[in-house]
Amino acid sequence: MKKALITGVTGQDGAYLSELLLGKGYEVKGITRDGSDIRTTNLSYLGILNDIELIQADLLDLSNLLRVIKDTAPDEIYNLAAQSSVGLSFQQPIGTLEFNIISTANLLEAIRSIKPETKFYNASSSEMYGRLRPENLPVTEETVLHPVSPYSISKASAHWITINYREAYDLYAVCGILFNHESALRGENFVTKKILEGALRISKGMLDKITLGNLSISRDWGYAPEYIKAMWLMLQQETPDDYIICSGQANTLENFTKKVFAENRVDYDKHVEFSEKLYRPVDLEIIYGDNSKAKKNLDWKYDISFDELIKKLVEDESKFFEWKQSKGVN
Repeated sequence: MKKALITGVTGQDGAYLSELLLGKGYEVKGITRDGSDIRTTNLSYLGILNDIELIQADLLDLSNLLRVIKDTAPDEIYNLAAQSSVGLSFQQPIGTLEFNIISTANLLEAIRSIKPETKFYNASSSEMYGRLRPENLPVTEETVLHPVSPYSISKASAHWITINYREAYDLYAVCGILFNHESALRGENFVTKKILEGALRISKGMLDKITLGNLSISRDWGYAPEYIKAMWLMLQQETPDDYIICSGQANTLENFTKKVFAENRVDYDKHVEFSEKLYRPVDLEIIYGDNSKAKKNLDWKYDISFDELIKKLVEDESKFFEWKQSKGVN
């Protein structure tokens, strides 16, 4: 039986990845932060909470991680833990940089020191590419990084640290550069979750309006459960490499919002207001990727259209909402 260790196990990606690995017969253990405020809602919703061993550990404490790697002896480590909000990173730049960079370096150093045959997956981000001219799109694995937020700077640093450990120490270490990927399990600090949950609550008469910022930005959105499959595939190859995982199509946030509201049969114009206070100091106008390398080398498949994605997200949000209501979960 293969053993997997997942950081950020209680988040959207960690939960779906745990479900996938358990289905493949893995023994799954997850690292969570210290404290009593650990939210296991996502794992409970998927019905897998009791199938995973949760280990409290500080990813900024190398000596602690050395013990964890020695005790768990994982075959694969998936590093999904991060301060993952771009907006919050402008408010907490030092904390974002410290956690996202040092935690990755500590995990790689623990692997190198204790079990160098362990395969390592690092969650990189499309935000690393920054503002690109239209002629430089779509983004490929060869596109030069130009991060423009504390979050994207931290992810670019972790990205290069992972590549360095692969090249300098011959570790099986890869970076998955996932573009925006959504589901009902998306964190509350993401605007897509705010839109999906807000539209649903408005349709039920539980909310009057939602307030949004810049809707002119365009992003490459996809369905999270399908993107998770690519993470696993990256660690099953003979040679470690980095891959972009995306849908290959861009849509504006305005279009995303209007389609979600229409699917919920809610009047967009009556129930959406805007505030410049929600604009980021620096933001990407448009970004979308090229997934041809992943499709060719990993045999990864993604064929969900944008309209199909919206329908899935609205349906999933409704099911998740009803489940939370039945369980008394906020």
